[in-house]
Amino acid sequence: MSEVYLTLADGFEKLAAGYRALAVQGAGAQPKEEVPAAAPVKESKDIGIEAVRAVLAEKSRDGKTREVKALLMKYDVGKLSGVKPEDYAALLAEAEVL
Repeated sequence: MSEVYLTLADGFEKLAAGYRALAVQGAGAQPKEEVPAAAPVKESKDIGIEAVRAVLAEKSRDGKTREVKALLMKYDVGKLSGVKPEDYAALLAEAEVL
């Protein structure tokens, strides 16, 4: 499970670095210090259905079954097996904040 959190954290670091670069370009200035390159982010195919299922099951046990079902319906499916593998990372990120 900690592997999932590390993958998400790496993704957020890469996203933040991208936003910093855009902000600097938009201001027309050069960055004062070089932004360190983030570790390569694992592709979403590394996040398996088992990891997503574990998080969704945990949320459901915590009494958030209705929210889990609504989240699955957001991806136009009624069950986890219908979610496309490329959507696992996004689904997992949204499930974590429930």
